[in-house]
Amino acid sequence: MVKVPREPSLETLRLLEPTFQELRAGTRLWRVYFRGGRHPTRWSESRHVGPLDGRFDHHLPDAKGNPALQERSVLYAARQPLTCLAEAYQATRVINRDHKQPWLVAFEIAKAVRLLDLTGRFPTQSGASMGLMTGPRSVSRRWARGYYEVYSRAQGLIYPSSMHANEPAVALNDRAEAAEVLPPAPAFHRALADPALLTVLRNAARALGYFLR
Repeated sequence: MVKVPREPSLETLRLLEPTFQELRAGTRLWRVYFRGGRHPTRWSESRHVGPLDGRFDHHLPDAKGNPALQERSVLYAARQPLTCLAEAYQATRVINRDHKQPWLVAFEIAKAVRLLDLTGRFPTQSGASMGLMTGPRSVSRRWARGYYEVYSRAQGLIYPSSMHANEPAVALNDRAEAAEVLPPAPAFHRALADPALLTVLRNAARALGYFLR
């Protein structure tokens, strides 16, 4: 595998014309989020604490290198619910319906959003590779910070999910949050523990080769 440099060259990024992909207003996105655990959240709430373990957290660590509460934020989503489940449970490959109170939500964005496109040639053109999606997350986070600093028009990233056949996944940043691209209410919203989702989750686990608990 071609290694990705530990961090981007900001000079190289500034000389490069970025590739954007725009999601139109009304585009439906899905998200798995957690109401419990160390960092409980709501369906429409971006995470301002970071960087944590998210691949494209662009947060700045504090002076000791630890996560910090800040203006920068991220919200991870995807075009398909199966992608969300694949990403959310990749560490254990077990879809746990109860741990940390997981919920599945779908929402239709209220405004168009401009995303830096990592699904094509741009990662290579910018000095990285598709290894951004599969390599060490600490490296991907450094690149996310570089992209954020140089490309001020980017309201997030769109990238291929390495856990679900390169299907598109999205990381919305604080610029998307400030533009209020999320709607006031979701289109679909259920706890994974809801019996109505049991068949859906069984099928998802089977498709991904995960277990369901």
